[in-house]
Amino acid sequence: MNSETLLEVRGLYKSYSEVKVLNDVSLSVGKGSITGLIGENGAGKSTLIKCINGVTRPDSGEIIFQGRALKHITIESALRLGIVTIPQEFNLANEMTVRENIFLGHELKRGVFFLDHAAMRRRTRELLERLESRISPDAEVGTLSIAEKQLVEIARAINHTCKLLIMDEPSTVLNPPEVENLFRIMRSMRDEGISIIYVSHKLNEVKKICDTVTVLRDGEFVCERPVSELTTKDMANLMVGRELSRIFPPKLELPEEKVPALELNKVTLAKLVHDASLKLYHGEILGLAGLGGSGRTELAEAVYGIRRIISGKVLVHGREKRIKSPAQAVAAGIAYLTEDRQSSGVILSFPLAHNCTLISLRKYCLASFIGRKKEKEAAEKYIRRFEIKTTSGATPIRELSGGNQQKGAIAKSLDHEPEIFIFDEPTRGIDIKSRSDIYYFINGLARQGMACLIISSDLEEIIGLCRRVAVMREGTVAGVLENEHVNEKEIMYLATGVK
Repeated sequence: MNSETLLEVRGLYKSYSEVKVLNDVSLSVGKGSITGLIGENGAGKSTLIKCINGVTRPDSGEIIFQGRALKHITIESALRLGIVTIPQEFNLANEMTVRENIFLGHELKRGVFFLDHAAMRRRTRELLERLESRISPDAEVGTLSIAEKQLVEIARAINHTCKLLIMDEPSTVLNPPEVENLFRIMRSMRDEGISIIYVSHKLNEVKKICDTVTVLRDGEFVCERPVSELTTKDMANLMVGRELSRIFPPKLELPEEKVPALELNKVTLAKLVHDASLKLYHGEILGLAGLGGSGRTELAEAVYGIRRIISGKVLVHGREKRIKSPAQAVAAGIAYLTEDRQSSGVILSFPLAHNCTLISLRKYCLASFIGRKKEKEAAEKYIRRFEIKTTSGATPIRELSGGNQQKGAIAKSLDHEPEIFIFDEPTRGIDIKSRSDIYYFINGLARQGMACLIISSDLEEIIGLCRRVAVMREGTVAGVLENEHVNEKEIMYLATGVK
């Protein structure tokens, strides 16, 4: 380990039961550098991070930090050393203020018994100003956008005198300006001597922000290279161990007979959405783009009966529908894949088979009992169809990788045979191979005549899949782009209102 190395991992092994998750894995992170950590879902990235930050203990191997071998790392000891992790799902208390979250467990005191609120407020303001943020220290975290919550996490990390910051999929639901702001902050932290491990499936971002990249595959170390020596295609091929063909399927042509499967006419909600209109046709993939807070998810939730529509009309196959619950949406032939699979997409404690059949359980009931044989057969069908990596349908879905969990969530939504499918951030936090599988699957649904609406913060995804894109701004549909006009520049013009 040379003087310029902050962290070195040597020969790390970790198994769960009979499954070897890490097999002789190595990692090196230089001082004041940004290291990309990439690999498919299930490659071992999360387990490696958990070994470094003290969440789990490796079976064998060495973790050396600042020249000292670490033994029996705990979360607390890692924090004391300055090893801080910002997880994909933020560890913030939504009902508490920004200031309270930043100092949670490390409160400043005035004397023995009293908290020094003024000092914590002042320090919070200094941290946020350092990040060029205008968030109020007294704002309730639950009212903040995803990008703002991320800034709170970064401010908290800096407050911990962070030396190594581990960021797990930090840009998955950020729009391009927010990603650029994140990268600006990361470069500033690097220039101040803070090292960063950047875990991401967005290889173009890894190429843009990282100095070096470490590739894992099937729990094993593949290589560590300067990003300047690799293209994004090289990275993808190293991740999967073979030459990848096209990530996106060929785009579908717009339907000649434009028959609306779903039509929204001046839909208005109590908050965030007003006078939103769009048409979704049979046999197409319509993109729905927009900045965070533009109302995309809220509009989808209204169509699915999660949010109440105050005024306006929803027409399904030309007939007005007053959908007031998800059950009514399912009955109308609408499927909705939520943006947060772990909270509302699947039930983590349930086996894969139970998750796949959850919405259409009546199909599998014999009198008052669930026909487990029929359910098992259905699960096996979806496992084959989506190439879900699992030993059987009896495996708890929490034990599957993110990509395989998402495939299970799609199977659940598909099991009631919908005609309209709304996908909200369908590839968030998913590796490139699973992403490509899902893209081809969505394309296949549209080829069969299904109407597909895809909401995504990833413009590459929107542009790669869709010939028509509706763009939301400030709660309404600002415009619809077609064919050659579907490009990042024109989408951002509509999303921001600047041209």
